[in-house]
Amino acid sequence: MNSPQILSALPATEPAHDCALCPRLAAYRQTCHSEFPNFWNAPVPAFGDPDAWLAIVGLAPGKHGANRTGRPFTGDPSGEMLFAGLRDFDLITYDPPEFTRHLFGGFRDDGASLNGVMILNAVKCVPPENKPTPEEMRTCRPYLESALAALPKLTTIIALGQVAHQSVVKACGEKLPKRRFAHGAVHHLLDGRRLIDSYHTSRYNQNTGRMNAEMLNEVFALALDVPA
Repeated sequence: MNSPQILSALPATEPAHDCALCPRLAAYRQTCHSEFPNFWNAPVPAFGDPDAWLAIVGLAPGKHGANRTGRPFTGDPSGEMLFAGLRDFDLITYDPPEFTRHLFGGFRDDGASLNGVMILNAVKCVPPENKPTPEEMRTCRPYLESALAALPKLTTIIALGQVAHQSVVKACGEKLPKRRFAHGAVHHLLDGRRLIDSYHTSRYNQNTGRMNAEMLNEVFALALDVPA
């Protein structure tokens, strides 16, 4: 089985396992640890291919998803939709192949490898009620900036949700009024990269019909410049 792919855990790209830069998030991780001592309960590192041309940026780890498994978008419905979409476009493989019988992205050691893709979060630690504060977003942004900068072949970024979009725009040194969020919007950034917006694959968005697999595949088709 392949070992999980992660971006090199250099201080510039990943916070310390016991990062305390955001006191509220650090305290919440301790609360989660008391409730679920077998969870990851730490900043969740990036996952994917160091030679990625595509970066997918979410908001933050889910309490029972990435905060449990230690891998972005792994272990909850948001990850199931995302990993299934990646599979549809051959952007993910499993070793051994029969591991695809499990829920996509269901656990950290499921043999998944991303092909040309890196998955990141705008905020590394799980926030209460899935809502990081603006200050927490600012504090964690240098890690997003460094992670994007550490991908020499990066040409395209998909932002899952408006908050992730805002963080990516700021991390790329651009102004929000000129880069408004809209599902399916393609922004040509000043540095030559593309930013593509998508609604988040959260359980809430899936349950309310705001986001579905077809819509996600349309976003991947935009990224790959192929018909949906």
